[in-house]
Amino acid sequence: MNCKKRKIAGYILSGLVTLIFVATGAMKFTGGEQNVKMAELVGGQTTLFILGGLQLLFALLFWIPRTAVVGFLLMACYMAGAIATHLVIKEPFGLQAGIETLIWVTGFVRFPELTQRLCPCNNCKQ
Repeated sequence: MNCKKRKIAGYILSGLVTLIFVATGAMKFTGGEQNVKMAELVGGQTTLFILGGLQLLFALLFWIPRTAVVGFLLMACYMAGAIATHLVIKEPFGLQAGIETLIWVTGFVRFPELTQRLCPCNNCKQ
């Protein structure tokens, strides 16, 4: 993939991941029956607000070029925790696993240095 296409794909994927994190983070601050059930599962409304705030913070870090890699790693860790939580409470975790995969694909497209670090062989040239 040439540089221009990779950059465009990176922005599209980054926008999608950011939209997911901002939307789900903001939903944690709104009322509703689903949020009441979620708050009971995670330890209360305060915990839900903290999780929502973290999601918004990670999305912001992901869009600031200087902190984008840190934001990417924090998003990936957050979703890994979401998957673990769903496993513990015996709920389906397919959506969370899909978002986690999307985050990693976005990271590899947007940050080519990750691919070079994880696959330093000569066969994996960009």
